[in-house]
Amino acid sequence: MSNYDAIVIGAGHNGLVTAAYLAKAGRKVLVLERRAVIGGIAATEEIFPGFKYSTCAHLASGFAGEVSADLDLKKHGLELLPLDPLLFAPNLSGEPLTISRDPRKAADDIGRHSKNDGSKYAAFCARLKTIAGFLRTLYGLTLPDKASPGEFNPLEFLKIGLKFHGLGDKEGYEFLRILPMSMADLLHEWFDNDLLKASLAASSMLGSFVGPRQQGTAFNSLHHQIGASNGALRSAGLVRGGIGQLAAALAHAAQQHGAVIRTNAEVGKVLTKQSAASAVVMANGEEIAATTVVSSADVKRTFLDLVEPTYLDPHFLLQVQNIRGRGTVAKINLALDGLPKFPRQESQAQLGGIIHIGPTIDYLERAADDAKYGRYSKNPFLEITIPSISDPTLAPAGKHVMSVWMQSAPYSLRESNWHDQREALGDAVVHLIDEYAPGFKNSILHRQVLTPLDLEQTYGLTGGHPYHAEMALDQIFFMRPVPGWARYRTPIDNLYLCGAGTHPGGGITGLPGYYAAKEVLKDLKRGKR
Repeated sequence: MSNYDAIVIGAGHNGLVTAAYLAKAGRKVLVLERRAVIGGIAATEEIFPGFKYSTCAHLASGFAGEVSADLDLKKHGLELLPLDPLLFAPNLSGEPLTISRDPRKAADDIGRHSKNDGSKYAAFCARLKTIAGFLRTLYGLTLPDKASPGEFNPLEFLKIGLKFHGLGDKEGYEFLRILPMSMADLLHEWFDNDLLKASLAASSMLGSFVGPRQQGTAFNSLHHQIGASNGALRSAGLVRGGIGQLAAALAHAAQQHGAVIRTNAEVGKVLTKQSAASAVVMANGEEIAATTVVSSADVKRTFLDLVEPTYLDPHFLLQVQNIRGRGTVAKINLALDGLPKFPRQESQAQLGGIIHIGPTIDYLERAADDAKYGRYSKNPFLEITIPSISDPTLAPAGKHVMSVWMQSAPYSLRESNWHDQREALGDAVVHLIDEYAPGFKNSILHRQVLTPLDLEQTYGLTGGHPYHAEMALDQIFFMRPVPGWARYRTPIDNLYLCGAGTHPGGGITGLPGYYAAKEVLKDLKRGKR
């Protein structure tokens, strides 16, 4: 039987981050990935000949700079492509909105719709940048939990207190005020134009089951700005070669330090010995021993499928079962014969960033309501990228790949099922884009539709939720994944978590994997657990 210092379950980007740090520290590491490709939801696949897709996640949403530097990911082939413009929002009833990367030009862009909004945009961006920066500081706090009550250092709170004091009275007040607000209410305080407000509110719906009028959605929007934020839009960029190149760079970094990565290697069970994880059993019956097991799978899959429940406290299991992780997104990948053309679009360069379809906050709210009541929205919010504009290697010459993140597709349909509705959903999305860009449907060469059920079955996401659990105020910080277990340890000794269902949550940040690795190494150094 093989024996390792650490086994990492899942080669998603967080699992690979953890594996790379453990291997870099001199540990013997094995990564086991169920699929044939690495990356989890951050994978690039050639679904159709010549067309390479970021099949699920399509943006590197503020990937942690310290992780990239520590692991020297540029040397391993990672190249981020900044979005420019940041956003293009077509409009059926008027001029589209373009928000440039350059803040001054962005203010001019917005001023074409509302001079008042254009004049306020820079101040709004500065305010959110400060608050998102402080949120990022909070994410680095060593959180207390009952797994290690004697290890929490009160000085951590003092550090945060000093940082909070450094914000100043005004910004400190704004942080406390804004965090529980609805994004709609926050935007109404600043701006007049509906298209602008909807464009800025859209990120507040990601990873959530609610619309932008729900309390707490301002926090969700801030969460997506914790990276190298540009203005008031989510920190995001494309990856040259597709987002799977991020996973490839992480894998190369881990392998450079001796980590072994196996694909087509499904873990069937985590074995325990004297209440401590001691090995994994593969789906084919192979047993592999390890001093430490780290799961990047979602929390429900880890504890309800991989671990024998007799080793877990019933109250803990109830907490796990009660984690809200209801998927609300679908992913549509398209191969195109050419680029779409939107009315009043001035150039193809306008399509190089994020394309938003969602003209008003009312529109976004109605789409969320559809999902809430068990229907997929026929007028959903769409987040679209055409990465082949900035990276032509993704498609044959003259052709393009389009990635569509469709919000408001519930995991459970009230009156039907996803096997029957998959293609109908794809038709609805194509029809909507065609409404905004007439003739678009005629340019489609191939189409892939991934429903929330597909996300569950293909990527192992319980409930089809890409963040493993909703990003809500009662499921963050020391309450993520469940109260009392925020520091990546679990009730089973030597078993840790490192996925998006842990602190600080979802997005392609690498932070859960990074913080988890620090805790694992701390315990291994002490000879603990």
